[in-house]
Amino acid sequence: MSDSESMIRGAALGARKGGVKMGVSTSFDELQADVDADVAVVKLARERRDAFKAALDSAPDVISVWGSGSLRRSTQLQPVHDVDLVVEFDPQFYPDWGEEGASSSDAIERCRELVTELLGVTAGTHERLVRQVNTANRNRAAKCFIDDPDDPDAFTVDVMPALRQRDGILIPFKSEARWTLADPEYLINRVSERQTAWNRFRPMVRVLKYWARQQPFKVKSLVMEVLALECLPDSGNRAAALSGFFAAASRHSLSVVDPAGLSGAIQPSLDSAALRRALEDAALSAASALRAAADGNQAEATRLWRSVLGPAFPVVAATGGAATGPRQVKDSPQG
Repeated sequence: MSDSESMIRGAALGARKGGVKMGVSTSFDELQADVDADVAVVKLARERRDAFKAALDSAPDVISVWGSGSLRRSTQLQPVHDVDLVVEFDPQFYPDWGEEGASSSDAIERCRELVTELLGVTAGTHERLVRQVNTANRNRAAKCFIDDPDDPDAFTVDVMPALRQRDGILIPFKSEARWTLADPEYLINRVSERQTAWNRFRPMVRVLKYWARQQPFKVKSLVMEVLALECLPDSGNRAAALSGFFAAASRHSLSVVDPAGLSGAIQPSLDSAALRRALEDAALSAASALRAAADGNQAEATRLWRSVLGPAFPVVAATGGAATGPRQVKDSPQG
């Protein structure tokens, strides 16, 4: 434990011993500390992303390189195992790209060639970083392994080729030998706007992704992110905002589609009936938690929030102390 972390923990413990009552807000702080990625891990991910960007930007057939995934949107739930990059190529070099046929596969292979040449661990001319690049069974991007490919937690960078269009970018769809129009920048901008309107938006998106991870059925993180855009309020404290989200989302159609209106359903196999039941249960418990907090019953309020958000949410003892000790609340920018 670092000296600064020890001081923070010691100060928090001293506050408890001094009689400062801990409640729902402190429990949310502790949950957020568990949900957010460690600052050092995020810093390493950004350094690796920037190494890729600098290398690929140096290629004569590349126009620009930019991040497109949840790390770019600052909504990445820990652990951080991957980075998504878009490589915009100059169409003058590849006049047949964007057409049906082999060009979708050719574009992904060009990404593999560039990464191997510029960043390969044995002979990279820009930096020696990447152990392996996989393109077999990769539909849209070359998957680049910085860590051991046999490690299930290996850090990877997905490098996706693209052609800039007036209304988005063309990206490959190799399995169907064609290209499709996408607009990842639309979601990036929407999330940024919501964060500007309410500075807790991104942290609450991470909490909602964490909630989805606790469910016994699969819910894609992007589904929760789009639901948050549509159902999470723009103001209020965290408890009230989450209660409002669960109430609104339980009434949502749960037909969650690409917010840019280009790619259709995000998760066609989603068990929407199971998700609706989970949202309804969460909405009831969250509303009860708000009532308990309003009545001054912090212990009951935190117990109810734990029933919604899982065991990482600390419960306050009836005497006013937290059942678990406070931990450092991290400022964890994700992209």
